[in-house]
Amino acid sequence: MYLWAAHSVLEDVHEAPSRADYDRFGRVSNLAKQTVFGFVLLAVILGIALFGAAGRLDYWQAWVYLVVFMGSSALITVYLWRESPQLLARRVNAGPTAEKQRSQQVIQLVASVAFLGCLVVPGLDHRVGWSNVPTYVVVLGDILAGVGFLIVFLVFKQNAFTAATIEVAADQKVISSGPYAIVRHPMYAGALVLLFGTALALGSWWGLVPFVVMTLTIAARLLDEEGFLTKNLAGYADYCQRVRYRLVPFVW
Repeated sequence: MYLWAAHSVLEDVHEAPSRADYDRFGRVSNLAKQTVFGFVLLAVILGIALFGAAGRLDYWQAWVYLVVFMGSSALITVYLWRESPQLLARRVNAGPTAEKQRSQQVIQLVASVAFLGCLVVPGLDHRVGWSNVPTYVVVLGDILAGVGFLIVFLVFKQNAFTAATIEVAADQKVISSGPYAIVRHPMYAGALVLLFGTALALGSWWGLVPFVVMTLTIAARLLDEEGFLTKNLAGYADYCQRVRYRLVPFVW
């Protein structure tokens, strides 16, 4: 699927390629490799975390969740490849080592562990049988996971500067329309909806414990991010005055 998308980007070039074209092809090729590798690695990590912790493959809640998670991820990635490859390039460079600030490196490390906890704890719960979550709650969790991905997708459509690391691009400007008119950090809000739905979709009440840790970690990240953007992005302080809530309208 990703290779087909890469081909569609390149197929409109008909003239003999110049050096600039070769450079462009090289960047596209590298992005394709990073994207495919990241997608496959994500699927492997999710599978190992869920089924390894559960100790069995007959974990239907995990299979359904994987379809929702990986299917949504694939659709968003293909959209970005076709419509905003620059944003896709910003998103594939992620993780603790990609951050420039020490505080964000620590926060990202904690977030990575907490995210794994959101998968491993439900897997262990399924193995031991701690929770008895009704099927309709599991379905609700999958719906919430899908809604979370939808919110993230709407953010990507609105803001092409949503890098996976905290930084300010040379031509970056404050986005205040769409979901950014409701809360300052709609992508984080969507991620929290997704992660809350994860515990339910995987049939685990105990999975809400790492979700709480993830929520606190995201709160720490966005507060640090706001301080950085206030200092380095023109107009961001005024935007914070206009949009009062960070994650949840009328709450915080």
